[in-house]
Amino acid sequence: MLAAPPGNSSHSSFVFRGFPALRQHRWLLALPLSAAYLAVVLGNGALLLLIRRCSALHGPMYLLLAALCVVDVLSASAVAPGLLLGLVFGRDRISLAGCLTQMFFTHFLSSLESTLLLAMALDRYAAICLPLRYSELVGASAAAKLLLFALLRSGGVMATLVALAASLSFCGSNAIRHCYCDHMALVSLACGDTAASGAAGLAVIVCFVGVDIPLIFLSYVKILSAVCRAAGGGEERRKAFHTCGTHLMVMMCFYLVGSVSFLSRNLSIPIPTDANSALGLLYILLPAAANPVVYGARTKEIRSAALRVLRPRK
Repeated sequence: MLAAPPGNSSHSSFVFRGFPALRQHRWLLALPLSAAYLAVVLGNGALLLLIRRCSALHGPMYLLLAALCVVDVLSASAVAPGLLLGLVFGRDRISLAGCLTQMFFTHFLSSLESTLLLAMALDRYAAICLPLRYSELVGASAAAKLLLFALLRSGGVMATLVALAASLSFCGSNAIRHCYCDHMALVSLACGDTAASGAAGLAVIVCFVGVDIPLIFLSYVKILSAVCRAAGGGEERRKAFHTCGTHLMVMMCFYLVGSVSFLSRNLSIPIPTDANSALGLLYILLPAAANPVVYGARTKEIRSAALRVLRPRK
């Protein structure tokens, strides 16, 4: 776990106050949260098992989807179990070291998901716009470079973010107005100068949302342009539009909720604590629960593989 620096002798623990309007009936949130977390684990687990069992799903696109499933389960697991303990048993206190650790993994996994979504968009661009070079561009070497880039970018940026938060003194309130250790929710409790941490938070948004979204958008513009210029029949175009639509649905779900949640904190936009906590949970759980359903329902190869696995053998 990440440890607080020796000089930070202020608060050593914090309490979560994410849903003040429901303080007396917080246990009512445990049921929908449990259902959402169960949907994340079962949905992504089933898709992972399907990709592992079916050799037809061992291509680069589906391996990226498998990695996305792993990241979604880990991201939800970094938040949901602890929150459930707080809602049901009132265990809503966390140490500073534990808070910094949760903050790192939550933001690290979210940034890793952003990189995977970008990689999936670039994979579709290579498959549709550069089909003759696809096997050359998308191979084991490219996968290794992508993994190294994702780990270095996400790990380095988030480690800097957490290090800046750990250097602060927390001598005021120790009540975090969120349901998990969000970066700005913790930084807002510091009693010193938080300009560096605030600037780092905005830099993270620019580094990921400001870079990844335009590249994803440009990739799909190129894909749709290539599809519209192609001389093939309407079936090929329909399939390409269907695939792009599936990916864009998943990405909109992830980036839209995340951008609202992050910008409201970093730009000090007044949003009620209950609403902000709900947005934070939606950002973690909604894309993770929706991804297997969207890909499973809208991807013909995955549906066919699922039917082959479920169909009883004669």
